[in-house]
Amino acid sequence: MDIGLTHYLVLSVLLFGVGLYGVLSRRNAVVILMCIELMLNAANLTLVAFSRYIFFYGQAIVIFSLVIAAAEVSVGLATIITFYRQRKNIDIKNINLLKW
Repeated sequence: MDIGLTHYLVLSVLLFGVGLYGVLSRRNAVVILMCIELMLNAANLTLVAFSRYIFFYGQAIVIFSLVIAAAEVSVGLATIITFYRQRKNIDIKNINLLKW
């Protein structure tokens, strides 16, 4: 049995769904960042699958997306660490950066 484009797309949808569920249901900021990364990797899997089965320059877009994801994680973790140092809690419900 050959693995076709449909198999990759189903796997990508499942990964994206798990990531979306994690973002919507969790309250820990680190777990939410990991779920966002999972969603980005699902999108990257879709691009690579289309690149493999349809003549499309998806791999170049994936490399660009991974660079952006790495920058997003570094800024997000720096923000979470700063917030934890100030308030000793990283619960999303308690984060209100507009009030000092």
